[in-house]
Amino acid sequence: MLDLLAGFISELRAAGLPVSLTENLDATEAVRHIPLEDREAFKYALGATLVKSNAHWKAFETVFEVYFSLRGPQYDIQPEDGDGNGDGRRAPGDDRPPARGGAMDALSPEQMAELLYRALMDADDAVLSAVARQAVTRFSGMEPGRPVGGTYYLYRTLRKLDLDAVLARLMEGAQEASGGLTPLEERLAKDEYESRIDRLRKEVEAEIRRRLVADRGAQAVAKTLRKPLPEDVDFMHASRDEMMALRRAIHPLTRKLAVRLARKRRHGRKGPLDFRNTMRHSLSYGGVPAEPKFRYPRPAKPEIFVIADISGSVAAFARFTLQLTHAISSQFSRVRSFVFIDGIDEVTRFFEGAEDITEAVHRVNTEADVVWVDGHSDYGHAFETFWERWGREVSPKTSVILLGDARNNYHASQSWVLKEIRRRARHVYWLDPEPRSYWDTGDSILSEYAAHCDGTFECRNLRQLEHFVEELD
Repeated sequence: MLDLLAGFISELRAAGLPVSLTENLDATEAVRHIPLEDREAFKYALGATLVKSNAHWKAFETVFEVYFSLRGPQYDIQPEDGDGNGDGRRAPGDDRPPARGGAMDALSPEQMAELLYRALMDADDAVLSAVARQAVTRFSGMEPGRPVGGTYYLYRTLRKLDLDAVLARLMEGAQEASGGLTPLEERLAKDEYESRIDRLRKEVEAEIRRRLVADRGAQAVAKTLRKPLPEDVDFMHASRDEMMALRRAIHPLTRKLAVRLARKRRHGRKGPLDFRNTMRHSLSYGGVPAEPKFRYPRPAKPEIFVIADISGSVAAFARFTLQLTHAISSQFSRVRSFVFIDGIDEVTRFFEGAEDITEAVHRVNTEADVVWVDGHSDYGHAFETFWERWGREVSPKTSVILLGDARNNYHASQSWVLKEIRRRARHVYWLDPEPRSYWDTGDSILSEYAAHCDGTFECRNLRQLEHFVEELD
């Protein structure tokens, strides 16, 4: 068990979860007091000691299901072949005789479909689990040692089960049994049946995962299922589900950053020497200034100007950066936002008093006047227009953040604008969502702009964005 737990924690670290040695020892101690037969208690005992962020729970569950998928008598692996002779693989430490084929082996496809229908109609979880295992045996086509991912086997199994047709039959049955459902009752019945079908789908997925672990080993399967944590997901290539996870992760991130920035400001560096206070305290040392006293600085909150490229290539990146910056705006005296493609517009008004910042960002994307000629990125014209309309409002309290990939479509750069902004502003930073190796390739002219910035940062995920915001104070 200790070896299994060590491998489990090693995989959590490989997936990006921060697990310290102390937490490792805590987990080892916790499972000593948990009965191994109680799978849920075992899982949550490990989660309580090893997971510190709600955003990491899904990654933890995935690794847990892989490493402990063969634990418990109900998770025996059924024989793969039709004559009842399996490959003999067993869960580690399980010395019971191998399982034989069940009574479902003799069922015809029609009988099995009817059994599935009855199990879903009656919400019989035990039969659903048995049907899921039998379906994987019959339909997945799994072959030991074949380097195919679990998604392929899941697709083959679900396609054969034809769950859409099963749902339609269940709804017809509900209509006939009740003599006609109202729209509300129909909606409730459909939600209930979809929930039961989803449980079946998860059973099938778990059964495929267990067989893959039995065939290839937990470490190999965990490696194939490893996905980046929400804070490490690339803005530019996030899937729809990952985008949803990013939206959920950004709110706790803003709270953490706001607290951290406030703490840094309260416990900032010492101010200049307070000569009068030092001499006054020196009287207790016979006139020797043994304890120097310093003035406490009164750090002012910085003012932020965000100037973001929202053209199609970097739109996702600009959206999350605008959300984060405005979510922690209480830590800045003022936040003003500007967006551009080849024209530029101030969009601060969309965020003022907005309760749902996602709606504000949607208004930015649909209502801002950012197209000047053809709607292709023109950094030079956008910067020149910004300087003409708002340049005089940049002051020594202002930190200017530029967001974009600096791909200027071979237009004039007008980099003199950044030089003038840098001369007036407190800081000028550039965040580029492209990998550093892509900078200055093709029509990217980042180096020309970077000469007038205090720093240029590769910013492709929430973790990098968090590190940059800490630099702002």
